[in-house]
Amino acid sequence: MNIPYQIKAYINSQPESKRVDLETLHNRILQLLPKSRLWFFDGKDEKGKVVANPNIGYGFQTIHYADGKTKDFYQLGISGNTTGISVYIMGIQDKNYLPNTYGKTIGKANVTGYCIKFRTLKDINLEILAEAIQDGVEKTTTR
Repeated sequence: MNIPYQIKAYINSQPESKRVDLETLHNRILQLLPKSRLWFFDGKDEKGKVVANPNIGYGFQTIHYADGKTKDFYQLGISGNTTGISVYIMGIQDKNYLPNTYGKTIGKANVTGYCIKFRTLKDINLEILAEAIQDGVEKTTTR
């Protein structure tokens, strides 16, 4: 199955309000990052066990682990969760950066070291979210 089809099927599988928000967010990210690589992670490990919510990924980075192993992965991910939507900005080294830079201005969202979680798009400032996305992708591109 090709990635754009998997992404469309995933978005369409969501309840209507979340589907609309995910589709809007996906299209906005495609505008912000038009040349980024698309990924789809179904949430299952190699053995088929569910280990996470499915994720739509954007961009490309190589993650370097302490044991010397590496893994190709996306820079940005979005996912529906039980209470709303999560935006994952992967690979920022300073885990205080996102909450300190965007936590007070983004709106009604929980901002951690790599995740911005909110109920609906109307709860957050979309321009601040776009800024955080571009900032995070730039930080993981220029490392």
